[in-house]
Amino acid sequence: MSRTSLSLNPGLLLKLLPISALTLALVACSGSDGDDLDKFMQNAANDMSKGVEPLPEVLPYSPLQYNADGTLADPFKPRKAASKSGTLQPNTSRPKEALESYPLESLKYVGSMSKNKLTYALIKTPDNTIQQVKVGNYLGPNYGLVTAINESDIALKEIVQDDLTGDWTERTASINLQE
Repeated sequence: MSRTSLSLNPGLLLKLLPISALTLALVACSGSDGDDLDKFMQNAANDMSKGVEPLPEVLPYSPLQYNADGTLADPFKPRKAASKSGTLQPNTSRPKEALESYPLESLKYVGSMSKNKLTYALIKTPDNTIQQVKVGNYLGPNYGLVTAINESDIALKEIVQDDLTGDWTERTASINLQE
């Protein structure tokens, strides 16, 4: 009779030992009742309120008249184009000059030059071009007429419309030399 012997490889035994220990630990943990998560899920609904408060009642819209003591113009009515009593008005029929399309804040006075006893100011525009202006030219969107050119600044006289009355008023402005 032959005898069969079962022999295990020691390397295989070392590999199976941690796996069997891990399996045994998982089986032991899964059998316990009273898991914290299960208890929380069972009791979570007990703390919730059953009713929802109703939304507050929405009041109907009632429009208000804008008056503000009569000192401010109504923002929803168009302003007067020009005052009938005022004599000061811009010349809107003249052709616009190139530098009237730029705000004064974006124009830079970079220098001046004289030619045939006439002084010209050199103005740098936002698109980095240099334009020459002389007394009598217009700058900016507010009908700014160049009244004087000095070595330090350019003096302008602008015509702007008053927000309250719609009358045209005159104001002074200047562009200082940029160094």
